[in-house]
Amino acid sequence: QVQLMDSGGGLVQAGGSLRLSCVVSGRTFSTYHMGWFRQAPTKEREFVAAISRSGSRKDYADSVKGRVTISRDNAKNTVYLQMNSLKPEDTAVYYCAADTTRRLRVGVLSEDYDYWGQGTQVTVSS
Repeated sequence: QVQLMDSGGGLVQAGGSLRLSCVVSGRTFSTYHMGWFRQAPTKEREFVAAISRSGSRKDYADSVKGRVTISRDNAKNTVYLQMNSLKPEDTAVYYCAADTTRRLRVGVLSEDYDYWGQGTQVTVSS
């Protein structure tokens, strides 16, 4: 069983920064593609960023491109989401997700991921 523990959310003013972390249990973290998604109230869950097993491939949603950086440390079983220049519309619950299927492509859809963290709240005030 794979367990994901995401953290790092909080309340920040517009223009501020936050770094989210997600620690993954198990000894095969380096074989997982990892992703971050978010869900705002009354909205569907949406893709934010994804990173390949090795970290060589990264994908971002257009809405966060240039403001967000995804990274991973395979020695620490951890994936990060550095968010800068935050906007009120970034307010949401952020979830990390793991794709343990060993597929080649890095997914950008919720159904591409089979394990999820519990979520961490990010609130950006104007």
